[in-house]
Amino acid sequence: MTAPRGPRRSGQTVLDVNLDPRVVRAERRLDAPPARVYRAWSDPGELATWFPHAVEGSLMPGARSILVWPDQRIWWDVVFADPDRRFQFRWPWLPDESLVTQVTVDIAPRGYGSLVRLVDGPFDLSLPGALDAYAECLEGWGEALTLLRARLDFSVDLRTRT
Repeated sequence: MTAPRGPRRSGQTVLDVNLDPRVVRAERRLDAPPARVYRAWSDPGELATWFPHAVEGSLMPGARSILVWPDQRIWWDVVFADPDRRFQFRWPWLPDESLVTQVTVDIAPRGYGSLVRLVDGPFDLSLPGALDAYAECLEGWGEALTLLRARLDFSVDLRTRT
């Protein structure tokens, strides 16, 4: 049996399960315009309405912020921001920070809404724990983009609060 190749479709999310290169790709169509989608990623208050429970710090390029969930705190370095088009950041996947990936979120107008393309990686699968991080990334971005759509297109927060 061979490993699956190429994108897999789950609802409106497309997850790329190619192992070479080791990156996660996800795509989502939203009804929200690009400016609103960009703000959801780049404004700490907006980001906290769908992804972490809180953001400590700024989301300006060159800044390090802390994303806060009930059970963890993760740093997030904003690398690049092009309003309404692209947002890039780096963050760690392993507790010892031996695996840090860069996430690129591209936003493009599509009809009355937007197309969001996300790439997270690379994942060096030779590192201990990297395969689990890769699998968590595949699952996590599928869920996160669903939460983003729920917030922007339907004004609801689907996260479980503890």
